[in-house]
Amino acid sequence: MKAIFPKLPGLLFVVLPLLAVNAATAYAQDAKLRIDHLNKLSDKAVQIIDVNMGESIIQLAASMLNEKRSPDEAKIKELIKGIQGVFVKRFEFDKEGEFTDSDIAPIRSQLHDNPAWERIVSVISRKKGGDKMNVEVFLMSQGTVVKGLAVLATEAKAITVVNLVGPVDLQKLSELEGKFGIPKLGLKQTEQPDDAEKKEKPEPKKP
Repeated sequence: MKAIFPKLPGLLFVVLPLLAVNAATAYAQDAKLRIDHLNKLSDKAVQIIDVNMGESIIQLAASMLNEKRSPDEAKIKELIKGIQGVFVKRFEFDKEGEFTDSDIAPIRSQLHDNPAWERIVSVISRKKGGDKMNVEVFLMSQGTVVKGLAVLATEAKAITVVNLVGPVDLQKLSELEGKFGIPKLGLKQTEQPDDAEKKEKPEPKKP
């Protein structure tokens, strides 16, 4: 026993940093947001969209799609390829003030406190009725690997959270709007800055 305990502090000095690194890596890899606290808004909402699809359900849905049957099925099957989770919560209300910043704060903290999440799009738009919509899109990546994507959209009478886990980008998300319970947020009209620069940059003239 006397020979073991003197070595213990040195062993802990090596092991504890490794545990800390592994915990940080696991935290960065977890692209699934914790959004169940929004369920308390259910009693106030007049319309609710609640989607909770894990990888097994997505794979089952993909197996039922036949790319030979129609081009649409082939496209959807390709879009959901590799996606490990689709999680959506949308609450619509009759009047303003049914949700507050405190309801959104836990989601914002997950997206802002974890450095693996990066905000890639922020859009404030006005609808025909004058209502304002604030849409933020976040991407989680580890090196060159995309781990997930999150959308937080707030309106005067609605709140929407979309969380996709797996290799997905803004273009794929825009193609999935209106499918699997993902609401239409107008992301097809939103361009990332890099895409806009490419379009604005004139092509070199041929000699």
